[in-house]
Amino acid sequence: MTSRDTQITAFLQRSGHGDWQRTTLAGDASARRYDRLTSPDGRSLVLMDAPPDSGETILPFVRIANFLRDQGLSAPAILAQDPEAGFLLIEDLGDQRFYEVLQADPSQEKPLYGLATDLLLHLHQQPATSIPLALEPLGPRAMAEMSGLVISHYCGPLRGGVDTDLQHRFENQFEDILRQTLRGEMVFVHRDFHVQNLMYLPDRSGLAQVGMIDFQDARVGHPAYDLVSLLQDARRDVPAAIEAQMINRYLAASPIDGSSFRSAYAVIGVQRNLRILGVFARLSLEQAKPQYLELIPRVWSHVINGLEHPALAPLASWLQQDLPPPSPENLAKLRR
Repeated sequence: MTSRDTQITAFLQRSGHGDWQRTTLAGDASARRYDRLTSPDGRSLVLMDAPPDSGETILPFVRIANFLRDQGLSAPAILAQDPEAGFLLIEDLGDQRFYEVLQADPSQEKPLYGLATDLLLHLHQQPATSIPLALEPLGPRAMAEMSGLVISHYCGPLRGGVDTDLQHRFENQFEDILRQTLRGEMVFVHRDFHVQNLMYLPDRSGLAQVGMIDFQDARVGHPAYDLVSLLQDARRDVPAAIEAQMINRYLAASPIDGSSFRSAYAVIGVQRNLRILGVFARLSLEQAKPQYLELIPRVWSHVINGLEHPALAPLASWLQQDLPPPSPENLAKLRR
């Protein structure tokens, strides 16, 4: 038994769950680990193990979970915590992620994506200035630097080194595009609002049927951000008709200007997906998680499609010509 296992055992004993059975759940792209705890009479909870020596902390998750629950939404209830050790015991929202539900029954696409879109509309009724959380803004500079990962961690390994001057020029030019496009009120932004972080809870009613997880990196940002995350998914192909219907659904219930929103949606789509190219390459090369490379071709297609929008014209020709495509040879270079 490792010292970490000994700490977990002590935490569970202190919280009154020492006799519950532990089963490892699928992890994510972070250093966090999740276990399902099952009681002798069949009840279940989830243990989050967020090692502080890996830079993890449970505190943002706790604050944001409580905020979301105060909005009448289904985030996991917090049952026990040890912030110093990095342990958190939370409500188990089950195994029915949107991803698996849609895999089993694609006819659920319109109702489930509609529920998720309506949840965003509900969250976005509250402007950032009234959110009782100290969330960092996801502004143009931060977003440009995030998209710069495509130069440092995707292009760099494929070209034998990082061109820092190119990266700085790219980030500055993208920042200009973002500043011209992203206007208006900021709102709560989950940042990873996609089908593997949304749980289907059919026994609940209304928006509470959508369970949310993995929101600890939330910020405040443009209202289009999470809709892009939902509809330009790296993990599954969202039909173009569903994407268009959900954008129209959002705009029909929002006072935001439709033309400005669509431009922002296109620019954020390219920004997010360029960043994801860099993140997935980094996960493979630095953390030995090559499974993320399988998703890169879909992310690439989101980038290429998004570059057709006129707002991205200053960068489109360069990216279309000089960004290395995810050919089998290039993906092989990104394997550790």
